[in-house]
Amino acid sequence: MMPMPSARRSPLPVEAVIPAKANRRTPAPHDRVKYRWRNVIERLFNKLKNWRRIATRYDKTKESYLGFVALASIKLWIPFVHET
Repeated sequence: MMPMPSARRSPLPVEAVIPAKANRRTPAPHDRVKYRWRNVIERLFNKLKNWRRIATRYDKTKESYLGFVALASIKLWIPFVHET
């Protein structure tokens, strides 16, 4: 059996972004603004994964994959900025 690689420590300080459970005795402090932004980004990725081409990384090159991610992001963004 091969040994498991050891986890490396991050050079940056780690802070809680997700709030602790309500029943925790000593709740860890968290940043509400960062939590909101994390939620927005997570929802964007979930919407992007609805595109099969993005979810399966169908494109062979990095440039074409990132180009299609940009196109899909624009298509998701347009309804929010376009007035009907």
